[in-house]
Amino acid sequence: MLDAYSQLIKALRVLPNVGAKTAQRMAYVLLQQNRQGAEELLSALDWALKQVNNCRLCNNFCEGEVCAICSNKHRDTTRLMIVHLPTDVSAMEAARCHDGLYFVLMGYINPTQNMDLSHIALEKLIARLSGSAVHEIIIATAFTAEGDATAYVLSELFKDSSYKISRLARGMPLGSELEYVDAGTLAQAVYERQLLQEKEK
Repeated sequence: MLDAYSQLIKALRVLPNVGAKTAQRMAYVLLQQNRQGAEELLSALDWALKQVNNCRLCNNFCEGEVCAICSNKHRDTTRLMIVHLPTDVSAMEAARCHDGLYFVLMGYINPTQNMDLSHIALEKLIARLSGSAVHEIIIATAFTAEGDATAYVLSELFKDSSYKISRLARGMPLGSELEYVDAGTLAQAVYERQLLQEKEK
């Protein structure tokens, strides 16, 4: 059985890109240099676990049944942008280049890492679109191997549908995640999005 210090290090390693050495440094800082910060972190994490869930419509994080964006009557309900993560929604909103709605997949597809269709919320996406006013679907996945694989699956899913399908323009840097792209480049990629499928009339 691990002692408390080792258990903390192990727990910190669940965070992305945190290896053993980084986890050790984090544990040292929290226990030796900033115990008050550790208490605040513990309290905030406990509160978030109790309060935060997924929006019934877009699957983004929220504290109620429906998030603020989905409940905003001024949003364009005919355009739905599909993104990987909540950070992508934040990036798009900061760039002010999309006034429609979103759907958050909460993951990627990457066959090389055994990340298959079960790693994205496809069934929830299909349910979201059923009976909706959506005319255009904007695939806003990252320009990475995972993002391209996810975009391919989505385009195949909707290829026989009546939706207008588009994807962000390739003006963004190859291998880029949306959250790290500057607002100007992100906005340009949305405005110059590439049509993959025209909406049936």
